[in-house]
Parts: sequence; structure tokens; C-alpha cells
Amino acid sequence: MIEIENITKVYRMGDMEVRALNGITLKIEDGEWTAITGPSGSGKSTLMAILGCLDSPTSGSYRFDGIDVAKMRDDELAAVRNKKIGFVFQQFNLLARTSALENVELPLLYSSINHRRDRAKAALEAVGLGDRMKHHPNELSGGQQQRVAIARALVTEPSIILADEPTGNLDSKTSAEIMKLFSELHSTRGITVIFVTHDPTIAANAHRVIHLMDGVVV
Repeated sequence: MIEIENITKVYRMGDMEVRALNGITLKIEDGEWTAITGPSGSGKSTLMAILGCLDSPTSGSYRFDGIDVAKMRDDELAAVRNKKIGFVFQQFNLLARTSALENVELPLLYSSINHRRDRAKAALEAVGLGDRMKHHPNELSGGQQQRVAIARALVTEPSIILADEPTGNLDSKTSAEIMKLFSELHSTRGITVIFVTHDPTIAANAHRVIHLMDGVVV
């Protein structure tokens, strides 16, 4: 599903050059549950942004479902992000004045999908929030807010979930519950799950762990 070869990412700030990724090659198969881990500054989030087609590498190649991402048009990249990849972030990124149901429905608003409300309800029920649909984010716990974010990622029925530090703002008990939810989604739906974490305990939930250090796979 994902094949990257000798990927680099260089940021230039004035006369300074920062190499966030320094030649990464890896493959992730359809249906894998993979953790990307490493210390702060190792390149985890940079790699995740490239995998999610949110950023472009400075050099190297990235093939998604056999297609060279560099050759995709802007509308094709947008379609990959909107339909094939579901994103989950550390900060939840929920709209404060919008109900859980409306937050989950957002990715469908500009699509031609019928019965959007029914799809959003089904996604919330899948993450155990069928009784919290009308609640606003400030009426939900941190764990419940992250479940809403996961439901929002699921509502487009993606083939991949990309999660960047999904338990970073949660206590250990809630973190374990969120990882159990990811495990259930992976096993029951066959979704490819890739998540970034600095916590080895969280990384241990995955079936495969890719450890980064100074922009390379170690």
C-alpha cells in the first residue's frame, strides 16, 4: 500500500539547513498495524505528514497504492486525503460550537455521498458514543473527544488511519482504551493503522514498530 524509497526532507531557515528526514526507505502493506516511534526531533511527524500527502519530500519517491505521489495532480492528492486516509491528531481538532455528530459529518459535507447523517451516526456508534451524539466537545471527556475524532476519521470509510500522537493528551487509562479501540478497528475492519508515538508502551500495541533517530530508520 505504501512504498517510500530514500525519502529526505530538508527545511531551510535563512542560511540554516535542517534535515528532518535523511534517506528513509520502507514499505507498509495493506492491513498492517504499525507504530512509528522515536525521540523528539527524530522525524516522526515529518514522515507522517509525507505519508498523509500533507507535505512533499525534498527528494526520494513515494508510491501510494502503486501510484507515484509526485505525479498526482492537486485534485488527485485531495481525493487521496479525503477518501483513502483518515487523520487523527493529538489535539482532537473539534469545532467547539458543533455537536459530536456534526463534527463527524464535516468530512462528508463537500462530497456526493448520500445519507451523510446516517454515516456519521454509524461512525459514532462504532466508537461507543451512540449516546453522546448531541454533546458538544466541552461536554465530553478527553477520551470521548478523541473517540469523536476517530469517528470523524472513519466516516469516509478510508483504507488507512494515520494517527499523530493520538494518546498524547490522555491519561494512561484512557490511552489504553483508545489503543484498544484502534485494535478493534484494525481486527474487525482490516484498516491499515499507522500511528506516531514517543511512548514505547503505546508503541508496543502495534504489530510492527519502526524506530526513527535523527531522520533515519534504526
